[in-house]
Amino acid sequence: MSAVTTTTTAVAAPAAEELPQVRRVRRLSPGRHLPAARLIGPLVVLALWSAASAAGWLDPGAVPAPWTVLRTAGHLWTDGTLSTDVLTSLKRAAYGFAIGLTAGVLLALASGLSRAGEALIDGTVQLNRAIPTLGLIPLFILWLGIGETFKIAIIAIVVYIPIYLNTHSALSGIDSRYVELAEVQGLSRFAFIRQVVIPGALPGFFVGLRLGVTGSWLGLVVLEQINATSGLGYMMFQAQNYGQSDVILVGLLIYGVFGLVSDSVVRLIERRVLSWRRTLSS
Repeated sequence: MSAVTTTTTAVAAPAAEELPQVRRVRRLSPGRHLPAARLIGPLVVLALWSAASAAGWLDPGAVPAPWTVLRTAGHLWTDGTLSTDVLTSLKRAAYGFAIGLTAGVLLALASGLSRAGEALIDGTVQLNRAIPTLGLIPLFILWLGIGETFKIAIIAIVVYIPIYLNTHSALSGIDSRYVELAEVQGLSRFAFIRQVVIPGALPGFFVGLRLGVTGSWLGLVVLEQINATSGLGYMMFQAQNYGQSDVILVGLLIYGVFGLVSDSVVRLIERRVLSWRRTLSS
């Protein structure tokens, strides 16, 4: 009996040693993407707002219920007031954003690819960044009048600064070994920009683009309350004079929707253009 037990133990021991040991892998990534994840937060806020309004915890005169705001938006749209103001705001934001985007990219390329350009441009842009952009409004009104030109100019300044800063930073951060390799390969200036500069600068450019898109809406909401006769900001300013908090919330919600949609569009383009990158978010 003892011999059998000893033999069984001897056979079992090597078998146990031969079993492969499964190493537990710790998953440190954030996990898989949730569908429509960015809508979860706003929907939670909307649900809490609705619940608090239904329970009577919010003063209807200060914070109207969501259904009241929707009903007001429907009336304003039916009257034609809201559609006109929305179109006017979109045109102002689009013109200012286009000018700021073009200026930011061109200045970043000129400053990032040339020491002379950096000496002439970077210090001036940094000085401009240190000056509050909205503080330039009185001066721009004296220069350009109170029409559309000064509003578009201020939006362009708000947009071009983050685009320039992030694109220039990305250009400065390109590994010098890529430059040396391009010189060894005998690449032309155009080929160097296309194959090295643009891929290296795109991540920073998209960060600046997202900040610029958001900045265009932030600047617009202030500018449209100064010497304006149309636009969402003007509508909100008029509502403030008459104590119409529901109209103010309509304007704020539209600004929020515009900002969320534009940021999501930029994210989508970024994901498509930079699909070659393997990052934590992907």
